[in-house]
Amino acid sequence: MAMYNKKSIEDVEVAGKKVLVRCDFNVPMKDGVITSDKRIVEALPTIKYLLSKGAKVILCSHMGKPKGQVVEKYSLAPVAARLSELLGINVALAADTTGEDAKAKAAALKEGEAMLLENVRFDIREEKNDPTMAKELADLAELYVNDAFGTAHRAHASTAGVADYLPAVCGYLIGKEIGIMGKALSNPERPFVAILGGAKVKDKLSVINNLLTKVDTLIIGGGMAYTFLAAQGKGTGTSLLDESKIDYCREMLEKAEAQGVKILLPVDTVVAKEFPDPIDAEIETTTVCSCCIPEDMMGLDIGEKTAALYAEAAKNAKTVVWNGPMGVFENPTLAKGTIAVAQALADSEATTIVGGGDSAAACEQLGFASEITHISTGGGASLEFLEGLELPGIACLNDKE
Repeated sequence: MAMYNKKSIEDVEVAGKKVLVRCDFNVPMKDGVITSDKRIVEALPTIKYLLSKGAKVILCSHMGKPKGQVVEKYSLAPVAARLSELLGINVALAADTTGEDAKAKAAALKEGEAMLLENVRFDIREEKNDPTMAKELADLAELYVNDAFGTAHRAHASTAGVADYLPAVCGYLIGKEIGIMGKALSNPERPFVAILGGAKVKDKLSVINNLLTKVDTLIIGGGMAYTFLAAQGKGTGTSLLDESKIDYCREMLEKAEAQGVKILLPVDTVVAKEFPDPIDAEIETTTVCSCCIPEDMMGLDIGEKTAALYAEAAKNAKTVVWNGPMGVFENPTLAKGTIAVAQALADSEATTIVGGGDSAAACEQLGFASEITHISTGGGASLEFLEGLELPGIACLNDKE
């Protein structure tokens, strides 16, 4: 599929060239200090390759949502400092994005040197994919590299527009995303199992519809499971329920049956009288059959029998894709279902892929990350990828011959 067959940094000559690299340096900050440099570290392989080949590297990224204003707390100055430490060279920060300082610093770059542009979202034109900004970014360089999968679903000036003016290829991070996830969706080893969780059915409508044409088994957990249970005529008590999507869930159950796809829904449910407040507060729970959730109780996690059922399906698969927690995993009492799924993926010999967002955070927090084949670096981007949508930040890249 052309969507996955893109040129990478190894397919083009970079020596002596000014290379504009879009990274995802939207790192968590507190009081001006980076609290996790994971996204910076993930960008290093691409940056180091370019530097080692004698490229003149111009890095760019967004941070936060400054909405086209210069907001000091969203400056990339801490990122430039951390990059300098990690790379062992001085990574100068331009005072602007495409202004006089950016131009001067880019013009002065020597081979094997790197600089960082100030936050692209300080410019109101970035999120509008304004061609004048895209052209100004392109004028700084001779080659464009996108390595920010987390923003690849956004058509912005620095993620897509700039590719209208420069040869455009992917870095190692995006290459890995489209290589592993692309193969899973276009040519998976079977059995292929997808596990979907999270709160709302509406967030996963197109994902469910697309995956039913690809998987052998679709597993549903999280808050969205109760709308499916309601579609089967089961009582859901005060559980999260999207009544407007009950008919849709019924259609999906019928579609799965017609296509010979197995859908697994919770057989038992951990329930409580009310949602925990605060979210990590101690809470009294009981486990009931999913066919008879009491009218005054709400489902907040899958039960032990369901966890075992889902784990068995993952164990017997050759490819597993997981997106969305099984319950309110931020609460220790209600995290057991999510932990069980993460453990099952860690124990599986299948190719295991975890979509970004909450499921990725769960794997990281629970210490299972090293046992997973691939954890996506983009929440929204990985969801749209699973929907089968073309991502603007990938579609704009040059195809391999």
